[in-house]
Amino acid sequence: MGLLQSILGQTGRRFIKRKDIDSVERGRALEELRGLLYNEMHTSEGAKRQQQRICGPVVAMSFNFVVAVSIIMANKLVMGRVGFNYPVALSLIHYAVAWLLMALLRAFSLLPVAPPSKSTPFSSLFLLGAVMSLSTGLANISLKHNSIGFYQMAKIAVTPTIVLAEFMILKKRVSLKKVIILGLVSAGVAVATVTDLEFNLFGACVALAWVVPSAINKILWSNMQQTSNWTALALMWKTTPITVFFFMALMPLLDPPGIFAFSWNLNSTSAIFISAIFGFLLQWSGALALGATSATSHVVLGQFKTIVIMLGGYILFNSDPGPVSLCGAFVALCGMSYYTYLNLHSPLESGAQTSKLPKLKTIEDGENHADTKTVDSV
Repeated sequence: MGLLQSILGQTGRRFIKRKDIDSVERGRALEELRGLLYNEMHTSEGAKRQQQRICGPVVAMSFNFVVAVSIIMANKLVMGRVGFNYPVALSLIHYAVAWLLMALLRAFSLLPVAPPSKSTPFSSLFLLGAVMSLSTGLANISLKHNSIGFYQMAKIAVTPTIVLAEFMILKKRVSLKKVIILGLVSAGVAVATVTDLEFNLFGACVALAWVVPSAINKILWSNMQQTSNWTALALMWKTTPITVFFFMALMPLLDPPGIFAFSWNLNSTSAIFISAIFGFLLQWSGALALGATSATSHVVLGQFKTIVIMLGGYILFNSDPGPVSLCGAFVALCGMSYYTYLNLHSPLESGAQTSKLPKLKTIEDGENHADTKTVDSV
């Protein structure tokens, strides 16, 4: 080495030293890159950042809209042509298939990492799964014992309930302009879709009992994703088994008898499985939309789906809702468009909601067409 240094001189020694420094810096940069990739793929913080980058509000709500329209057709096929008239059992199948699909993702290390268990008590997740199943079960009972008009009015009542609950629990204020727009949207949807209001005391009590857990579910699901490092799939993985358990308890109480006598042939099984795939996608897309926006925006999206389906039937299938319903649909669409415009220019609506509330999860109640009694899938 001494002979080499004497030959190279001072310039050569500086060159060797610089090469050594460059090698150390490259090694350090490589380690930092490895650490960054590990954080992005193997931590809950990285998984949440990936979800936010890939699935923003527009993508999440568009995804939810397409899937919700698709599952209406799939459920109509299952409960109409196939004759599987067991709504709670169908919801149970949806959640069971969703859990199996997520188990496959987990087996291939494709399921996002959940936050540490100490950050979210199991009691919160258990309560969330129970409320989720209660919301879906009550929605199915309401759909069974109420007219379509009364059921739709109950769904419309979720919007003011969410606004009131967010104000009381999260101290979240809504501008007067947004309150007026939401009122116009609700009125437009009511005029467009509510055709009959047959009153049934038991059904009315069930509908009123469903409104509160449905609204609270949406608020808590949105709040949990936006204030913690939960992703949609990670939270679904933790709560779906709890929901399946409660559906198994509710099925003999709410479904009509005869499910074991149902003819499970290739056609019926295929139709139910396709419906279950759409059910999983609906759960996932609804969770993504709630995490990317807010509970109120998610309800407005549900009303938008109802209006679009009604107008689609009028344009494509020559249905005749009447001029009054069409005027109501026009008012609702204008209100929804303006509400979306306000949200795009409001950082509070699309940003994270800060709260000290226990973090739970919600799930979207089935986005059903006002003229078809299909199961509430999520």
